[in-house]
Amino acid sequence: MYLYHFGLTELPFTLTPNTNFFLALEPHEEALAVLMTALKTGEGFIKVVGEVGTGKTLLCRKLLNEIPEHFVTAYIPNPYLNPDELRRAVALELGVKQAQRMSAQLLTQRIQNRLLELHSKGHSVVLILDEAQALPAQSLEALRLFTNLETETRKLLQVVLFAQPELDQRLAETEFRQLRQRITFSYQLRAMNSNEVQQYIQHRLQVAGYKGAALFSSKLCKKITTASKGIPRIVNVLCHKMLMLSYGQGHYQMTKKQLSAAIKDTESIANDFSSIGSINTLTISVASLLLLVFGYFAYSFYILGVAL
Repeated sequence: MYLYHFGLTELPFTLTPNTNFFLALEPHEEALAVLMTALKTGEGFIKVVGEVGTGKTLLCRKLLNEIPEHFVTAYIPNPYLNPDELRRAVALELGVKQAQRMSAQLLTQRIQNRLLELHSKGHSVVLILDEAQALPAQSLEALRLFTNLETETRKLLQVVLFAQPELDQRLAETEFRQLRQRITFSYQLRAMNSNEVQQYIQHRLQVAGYKGAALFSSKLCKKITTASKGIPRIVNVLCHKMLMLSYGQGHYQMTKKQLSAAIKDTESIANDFSSIGSINTLTISVASLLLLVFGYFAYSFYILGVAL
């Protein structure tokens, strides 16, 4: 694609959560500090909530990479599980043998024994669930019961929930009041402001190998912030499309016109910015597709030339 054109070693604005691109902006740094502090205190439930695309999964992976060595982690990325499936998933993560074959009662006992065993060896155990808003109601209750497992001095299992705001709406219901009371630490992950968006864009380009002058002006970054509402995922989508368009046009500096085209080609925000620019949506979609195909072949020939 546009890697050779801009002197990049990898794509800077992919949607895959890659901790190599992690930037310690204020919201993510604060969230990580809250998580580390809460885990050290040994409390039961910790919750991080943020809108779609604000970087919860990236933060989750950062936590998994940086959690102190004495912690044993059980990570469940897709918690849409009934209570029995959740128990078995936790058991497997903790290394309980034959977890798929035993009864629910025996499985719970084996999980408790495993937790006591790890505790006796000086380990703390933390269960981390991404997309926790997807947990069925009965599974939320099963989670609460998990945290009943404790010694006289501390919990045997801590639980970290990464979730969309829908989780807060569910926890506000009367049936979840016991679970709600056990959440001792909580953090609301906010979107980025315009200064943070500019830092974010420059950081990702630098990590991807870019060494030239700024491709995105501060004025353009403010417009990207407005269009994306400061959501990192949407910033990535817009910047990727702008780089594609710039490459296809043989340019090196990003422009407002390219941003308008990228917005019109992004379904999730196009309706909010229908008045920006004068380029037809269908034309931009086709143009983007042609640029993608052209870029793929151009980059393939470049790689072939390097190999030869």
